[in-house]
Amino acid sequence: MNWLALTLLAPLGAGLAVFVLRRLPAAIALAGAGLGLAGALGLFAGAMDGTDVMASLPFLPDLPIRLLASPLTATLSLVVATVAAMVLTYAAGYMARDPEKIRFFGTMLMFVAAMQLLVLSGDWITLLAAWEMIGFSSYLLIGFWYGRAGVPAAAMRAFLYTRTADLGLYLAAFLLIGVAGTSEISATLATTGTPALIAGLLLLFAAMGKSAQVPMQDWLMRAMAGPTPVSALLHSATLVAAGAILLIRAAPMLPGGALLAVGVVGGITALVAGLMALAARDLKRLLAASTASQYGLMLVALGAGAPVAALLHLIAHAAIKSSLFLGAGVFQHDRERTDLDALAGAGRARPGIFAGFALAALALAGLPPMAAYVSKDAILAAALDSPSAVWLLPLALAGSVLTGAYMARALRVLWSGAAGKAQDAVPYMAVGMGVLVTLAVTLGFGFKPLETMLGAELPEPSWIIPAMGLAVGLGGLALGWALPPARLLGPLLAPAQNGFAVGGGMDALVARPALALAAACERLERWLFAGVLAIGRYSLSVGRNALRTDHDIINGTIFGFVDRTIALAARARRLQSGFIHREMALTFAGIAVVVGVLLAAPLFL
Repeated sequence: MNWLALTLLAPLGAGLAVFVLRRLPAAIALAGAGLGLAGALGLFAGAMDGTDVMASLPFLPDLPIRLLASPLTATLSLVVATVAAMVLTYAAGYMARDPEKIRFFGTMLMFVAAMQLLVLSGDWITLLAAWEMIGFSSYLLIGFWYGRAGVPAAAMRAFLYTRTADLGLYLAAFLLIGVAGTSEISATLATTGTPALIAGLLLLFAAMGKSAQVPMQDWLMRAMAGPTPVSALLHSATLVAAGAILLIRAAPMLPGGALLAVGVVGGITALVAGLMALAARDLKRLLAASTASQYGLMLVALGAGAPVAALLHLIAHAAIKSSLFLGAGVFQHDRERTDLDALAGAGRARPGIFAGFALAALALAGLPPMAAYVSKDAILAAALDSPSAVWLLPLALAGSVLTGAYMARALRVLWSGAAGKAQDAVPYMAVGMGVLVTLAVTLGFGFKPLETMLGAELPEPSWIIPAMGLAVGLGGLALGWALPPARLLGPLLAPAQNGFAVGGGMDALVARPALALAAACERLERWLFAGVLAIGRYSLSVGRNALRTDHDIINGTIFGFVDRTIALAARARRLQSGFIHREMALTFAGIAVVVGVLLAAPLFL
């Protein structure tokens, strides 16, 4: 429980401290990330014996907040904490001169806390809350430089695409809770039959949005508008990983039909996004398309019934892709641009950074003994043994070849051309990247013990799998280095650069209709508001007229009559003096008036 609290509260408390104190944001961020990493290490150490730790907090009757530290969730938490700590170390140098670094570090820490809550959630209600938090935080981070052209549009596009897919998660969660009678995730995963199939397909839809799977891959390539540390964190172990993490956790429930759909979507994405990466003209967009492709390979492993293979590749990819993005950030720091033409030769100016970038690129291509070599072999072995091997294996092989090709292209561009001049030293940036590159190279040696810890050891592949994996990795690297994209892709170059958009792409099919609907709703709201305002103004006018009528006419008449009655009574009171002689005089005067009237009356008749 203490490690759980530290893992979650350290980044959350540090983020709040950054916003409240408004000074030393980088130091506070590093302290919070370091404590969070210590907590995640404690959780992982405690889970190594295979035991689960559950913590519950009261929330609603029969619906408590549950946090679960199992071998799987503790492993995911450690991945998130490690990448976050290194990315924030890098960001201490990258954002040193940015005037908005308080907002940056505060939001990054809140995002890390939300991601930790997601991976450690023990019930669907907590997971949904965390899912919402990471969606909102990612919107703020992608749109961090909101004053720059195109940035707000990129943030809004990412928000719309992922929010559209989030509907699948909500429906799946409500379905599973209704069937199981509890919101505890482990209990709902015992669901079988038609409810399991429907829930599995709904979860796949949610994962397609978060992990940028076909046909919702476009938003990820356009989300490069944020700072490089944001891209490194979102693309490696957090936002984009959330979809794959969701399916890995739900894997025990997925029936055969759902697994086939997961595998086919992942395989198509590995191919399509790989072609997009090869055709990209910007380094960060190349890496973004690569992210979608690699998560497609994870879905292939899930579809083949090997969630552990998907988990291993997720871990390897987290270290590798964060290294690549951080290296791209250094080159951007020097050239102030990320399009490949401007980065030609940038690696020569920083040979150390280029060496780290190259190691991460070769690791992603699957060269031994680096991390992705082990995880990709596990994916290929699972695809080969799957009942759907005829579909999954060719797609996985194609995605692996393309991985080598687009990484070789990036390496050649960075090394070819004039070296230029490097900007100032980047010690923080180099340290953060160096640790992640080391992990990208060495993590594969820890995968076998991790399989044992998770209790889901993969079968030993035959010699053909390592040979096949090495062949496609080397073949892809050779093709990407020797041939330009125009030669490799031919007529596919233009569609790949356009994101294979059909009918205007998801912008036309999702984003623009959603924005048009929002605009129509806003117009309706404004019309209703104007109508209500007009009715209110008319009511106020009627009220003011009624007030004037009440005050000036009714009150005036009544109070006027009262005033005149009082005045008449005052005059009549003066007649009642109490003197007998005056009373008798008045009496005689009255008698005289009466007699006079009586005598005069016949004259008028």
